[in-house]
Amino acid sequence: MDLRDELPVDHPLSRVYRIGAALCGLLLLVFGCLGFAGSLSSFDTAGQRIVGMSTNGLLSTVSVVVGLLLFVAALIGGNVASSVNIAVGVLFVLSGFVHLFLIGRPGNILDFGMTNVIFSFLMGLLIMTFGMYGRVSGGLPHDNPYWQRRHRGDRALQADDSQGLLAGGTAQAQLPRR
Repeated sequence: MDLRDELPVDHPLSRVYRIGAALCGLLLLVFGCLGFAGSLSSFDTAGQRIVGMSTNGLLSTVSVVVGLLLFVAALIGGNVASSVNIAVGVLFVLSGFVHLFLIGRPGNILDFGMTNVIFSFLMGLLIMTFGMYGRVSGGLPHDNPYWQRRHRGDRALQADDSQGLLAGGTAQAQLPRR
């Protein structure tokens, strides 16, 4: 089974994953490149600021790597972009929680400040939203590939219900068997 079978390349949701991953990736790439342009040392925690956030060479490297990962996922598109966005978004949120407790401590090797923590939370939630768009919802349309995957056994029930209604009968609500 190929991951691309579930979500065709020309499906409208694919554009959301790709554009979201590309924009977030470019933002992280710009932040990382600005950090490199400032010729920061790798583990310096002296409080160098780029775009209002504290940074060092290691954080710039991480930003460039994650930005490239999101951008490559955007180029691939489909389920790959969606899954990468969800995973990276979760990592950003977890990083925000970890670094919230590391502020002002020697273990803060990425030189996170409170603005970095807030940025990490917001960026993580944004990236997760792009990744979960069309995958996690209570009201997915029936042509959505994720709805179809979750309700493979329900298709027979729907066909039976529609046949009963066409024949003049009344369809009773049945719960899917799992």
